[in-house]
Amino acid sequence: MHLRSATAADVDELVAFSRQSFTRAFGHLYAAEDLAAFLDEYRSPARFAAIIADPGKVLTVAEQDQRIAGYSTVEFGARFDARPDPHPRSPCILGQLYCEPGHGIGSALLHRAIDQARQRRCDAMQLSVYSENFGAQRFYQRFGFRHVADIDFWVGQHRDDEFLYELPL
Repeated sequence: MHLRSATAADVDELVAFSRQSFTRAFGHLYAAEDLAAFLDEYRSPARFAAIIADPGKVLTVAEQDQRIAGYSTVEFGARFDARPDPHPRSPCILGQLYCEPGHGIGSALLHRAIDQARQRRCDAMQLSVYSENFGAQRFYQRFGFRHVADIDFWVGQHRDDEFLYELPL
C-alpha cells in the first residue's frame, strides 16, 4: 500500500470509489432519489476537483496494486458548530475516510491525517460518524476520539442521527 496526495488525474477513480463505498455502507438506508441527490452533490467530479485544488484541504489516496483502495479528506480551519463549548481554537475536520476492509488502510489514512493536522498546528480533529456504525465508532475510539455531541446528517431529504467525535491534538 502507498499513501500520496491526490491529483486531478485521480478525480474519476475517486468519484467511482467514493460512490461505491458510500452506497455499499449506507445505500440501504435511503430512498433512491435521496441517495442520488447526495451522491450528485457530494461525490461529484467537481467536488473532488475542488478539494484537491484547495490549499486548506488535503485529499490523501491509498493505492494498492496501482488502484485506489481508500481515501481521506481533511479540512483545516473548519469545525462543527454543534460542538458544545469550549470549542477548540484551531480544529480541523476529517470529512471522509473510506477504504477497502482489511489491510490496515483505514489506520494508515487516519495516522497520516492526524500527522497532517499536527503539522498545521490544529488542536483538535473532528468528524461525524453514523450513530449505528458501531465498527467505525470503535475504530475512531481506538485512536482516542470521543463522542462530544449528537448532530444531524442529511442525505437528500433523509436525516440521520450522527455523533460528533473529537480528538484533542
